[in-house]
Amino acid sequence: MAAHRVLTLPNLISFVRVLGVPLFLWLVLGPEADVLALVVLMLSGVTDFLDGWLARRLDQTSELGELLDPIADRLYILAVVVGLAMRDIIPWWVALCLPLRDLLLWGLVPLLRTRGYSALPVHFLGKAATFNLLYAFPLLLLGDGDGTVATLAQVFGWAFALWGIGLYWWAGVLYAWQVRTLLVTTERRTHA
Repeated sequence: MAAHRVLTLPNLISFVRVLGVPLFLWLVLGPEADVLALVVLMLSGVTDFLDGWLARRLDQTSELGELLDPIADRLYILAVVVGLAMRDIIPWWVALCLPLRDLLLWGLVPLLRTRGYSALPVHFLGKAATFNLLYAFPLLLLGDGDGTVATLAQVFGWAFALWGIGLYWWAGVLYAWQVRTLLVTTERRTHA
């Protein structure tokens, strides 16, 4: 069970990870320092693993940490798709379809709260989708150039992106179905 802790090492790492989002956007859109932007994305991936591992290892899980981690994931995905779309590395339909899925799920939160839930547990399909997307976009950024490495990065990047988008939406549909099931099978909670 998550504690009401705020000042923990995993939460600090998650907070620093969130601070990397505007840095990434500035690197991609300002000086177009793609190598440094890739480094920021790689560090984000390492810290994404590290904060969860440390939280479990040090017994420092917290409600804040359970919120910060998926928020950081979504912010990075949003920042990357906006940055890459603004640079014409990916089409705008990609940049729009991912946040639309998140908006759909955020719209379900008030329904969950009527049954005493604030969120649903993350399932493997959602993690697989995020994994694919977090590999796709750095590869697509690396593929914005000429040569064999850029061509290979673009091919693999689009493979990860298309699988990731499909899995992301499939996971979204499954989450929506879980909410529907909860609404049907769980009594409404009233506030005292």
